[in-house]
Amino acid sequence: MNDNFGFIHEKLDIKILILYILRRLAAPVTFEQLTELTMCDDGIGYFDFADCVADLIRTEHIESKEGKYSLTAKGGRNSAITENNLPYTVRLAAERSTHALRTEMNRDSMIKTSRERKNDGGFTVRLTMSDGIGEVVSIEMLAMNENQAIGLESGFRKGAEGIYNALVEQILGGG
Repeated sequence: MNDNFGFIHEKLDIKILILYILRRLAAPVTFEQLTELTMCDDGIGYFDFADCVADLIRTEHIESKEGKYSLTAKGGRNSAITENNLPYTVRLAAERSTHALRTEMNRDSMIKTSRERKNDGGFTVRLTMSDGIGEVVSIEMLAMNENQAIGLESGFRKGAEGIYNALVEQILGGG
């Protein structure tokens, strides 16, 4: 038993919390991100957490690919059944701890970039932003070299909403 304060002390509860958190995320997360999100309750120790992650992988409730962790179908089913066993305050803390990351993941899923080398030199860079229903804007640009293509992709990812608004303003004659 852990001597820390908090509501979660047993490994089963830690596992349920890990599944609860992963069930609310739209994309896989790193071990560091999962650690930070799970430590929302003061009763959880790092080593117990790490053991629980290993157990959940072994039992195929979560999977690890390329250093990122996600829920399996089995983990999702078991989470749906068991998550109400978590104390309400822990569920609230988990919701708060995942909110910013969920928002960031949602935004990232709606902004896509790609680049393709052209036969005659340079790159075609495709930049798209969707609203969750369909594409809001799609731009294809020519980049003279790969560094410029990477810069276009990076700049679009950082400021897609502002770029879209400025483009609409320019087209409508406001700029």
